[in-house]
Amino acid sequence: MDVNLLKQILDLVREHELSEFEVEQEGLRLKIRKDTAGVPLAATVAMLPGTAPVPAPMPGHAAATPVAQAAAPATVPGAGGNVEEIELAVVKSPIVGTFYRSPEPAAPPFVDVGSVVKKGQVLCIIEAMKLMNEIDSEYDGEVVSVYVETGQPVQYGELLFAIRRA
Repeated sequence: MDVNLLKQILDLVREHELSEFEVEQEGLRLKIRKDTAGVPLAATVAMLPGTAPVPAPMPGHAAATPVAQAAAPATVPGAGGNVEEIELAVVKSPIVGTFYRSPEPAAPPFVDVGSVVKKGQVLCIIEAMKLMNEIDSEYDGEVVSVYVETGQPVQYGELLFAIRRA
């Protein structure tokens, strides 16, 4: 299940003011529950046996920090088929601009999937109105997903990274 499909599902849940939504597709089960204010409260992703786990973070409401982030629990199969719950922090774009994974075209990216990051470490740059804005991590942990490619335009609140908190 890709990020665009997840965004469409969340938009439909909001548009139709659903309090709970569940779907199963290709061995992946997604369940979204909202609190009484209509904000996604939890998103549970369960992988059925025999499928590769792909964490799918779901955004909550934006925090009042410079880099909007939210945490969502996700259940994935652990060793021996047991289900374990992991918590992912979702890093969203705080501004509209152009996304860059590295400080210059020939340089390596600030972080890759699997990179261990510390709170305050630079994750990427977003260029807005000729200004380069460094986006820092609010958490210690491991990067499990990068949602945007270098040079791609991003909107306010768009998903950038998912971090498994340490």
